[in-house]
Amino acid sequence: MVIAPVVIAALAAVLVSLPWWLPGRVVALRGWLFARINGDEGIAVPGDLVGVEHFRDVYSHPAAGGRSRGAALSDLFWYWLSPGAHVHQEHLEAGERYDEVARTTRRFLAVPRSDVEELTRRCVAQVMREEATGVRLVRLRDLMMPVWAAFYYELVFGEPCPPAARDLIVGNADDVVTALKCCGLRHMDRRRRLTRYLAGRLADVRHPLPNGLSPEEQAFYLQGTFFNTAVVQMSEATAHLLMVMARHPGAAAAALADDDRDLDQVIQETLRLYPLFGIAHRITTGDIDAGGAATIPEGSVLCFSYPDFHRAGHDDPGRFDPGRFGDGAAAKDMNHIPFGVAANRPCPAWRLAPITMRVAAREVLHRCALATSAEHTRSLPSRGPCLLVPRGAPARSRRAALLFIWTRDRVEDVSRGLVQLVLGTYMVWDARRQRLCERHFARAEETHAPSRGP
Repeated sequence: MVIAPVVIAALAAVLVSLPWWLPGRVVALRGWLFARINGDEGIAVPGDLVGVEHFRDVYSHPAAGGRSRGAALSDLFWYWLSPGAHVHQEHLEAGERYDEVARTTRRFLAVPRSDVEELTRRCVAQVMREEATGVRLVRLRDLMMPVWAAFYYELVFGEPCPPAARDLIVGNADDVVTALKCCGLRHMDRRRRLTRYLAGRLADVRHPLPNGLSPEEQAFYLQGTFFNTAVVQMSEATAHLLMVMARHPGAAAAALADDDRDLDQVIQETLRLYPLFGIAHRITTGDIDAGGAATIPEGSVLCFSYPDFHRAGHDDPGRFDPGRFGDGAAAKDMNHIPFGVAANRPCPAWRLAPITMRVAAREVLHRCALATSAEHTRSLPSRGPCLLVPRGAPARSRRAALLFIWTRDRVEDVSRGLVQLVLGTYMVWDARRQRLCERHFARAEETHAPSRGP
């Protein structure tokens, strides 16, 4: 009887302390399981073999251009991006098919800056009008996803996005990114509904689609390039930017000012601290001199870490400081590659993305002030909890709302970590079981193999 209060107090202490120690342990355990299931095939860059000083040289090397074939890790990315991963622009191997797909993407994205800015304003305004009035709690990624669904729909089809089509695109994109973050399993019915819709609209797109693709593959191309990757990445990027502005009043002031230079510095620093890409894996098609006596042999899997590279060479790299990009400092002279490197398939939206992010942030901030007490991490599995306060609303204390956000975020961090552990482990195992990438290239070899005589 004497021990009972002590035991209860100890259990209470453990429960209260969970948000501070359990998520980190779960992340470490997920990493261990990931390595156990996938095997230790990757060479970390930067790492022991390739230092930070050789990161760009190795990434830019012509032999670092293999995309998917020959890496067990590819099975996992194909699993998350299916259906249609075999024609996704990021995963196509070099050759005529990739060249034709890349040209098509560039045509869709080659829109005058004034038109892009106006389209962004219209899409943000439409979504913000649909939001409930008054002070409200939102998830910033959820707020921005319909914006970019409508934006890329109009970029592809040249007409305003109907509500039903926007719902299909958002449902698909949300399912992809939720699975990627191991916060939920894949729902292939949502993805296939969008595929069927796009297959029925191939004649309505603004530019000719790649002739080398079948009609089904053309639908997969549109879905993967614009309504998976573009919508997901832009929703994540804008959520990160708005989270920064909710936490740093100076960043919000830069967005509301007329000088683009200050806002561009905020965007650059946001993309440095919270790069959209975590690990980009490439398969070497020949030997690479990694500097000094190190040589990377053909067939190696290189795992380029954007977060590690972005933090290297900066004083206090975890601190948000847009001034790093001020006083004439050039991003190209820093360890900063938010859209990849020019010599190894940079993001095709490298020009478009910063322009649209700038406009979207200003449009939101002209309508609302932002505040948050939620943790801001690169992966942003919380989807960016934030308080939106309409401009001109009566000034009231936000302490209660921010305390609620902080408390809910800590509780969710614990439960979400456990969900990610269980679902992430299952999906890594299931991806290795299905071997989508490996089987695709095996079938391709069988198809093109010379027939044998009797």
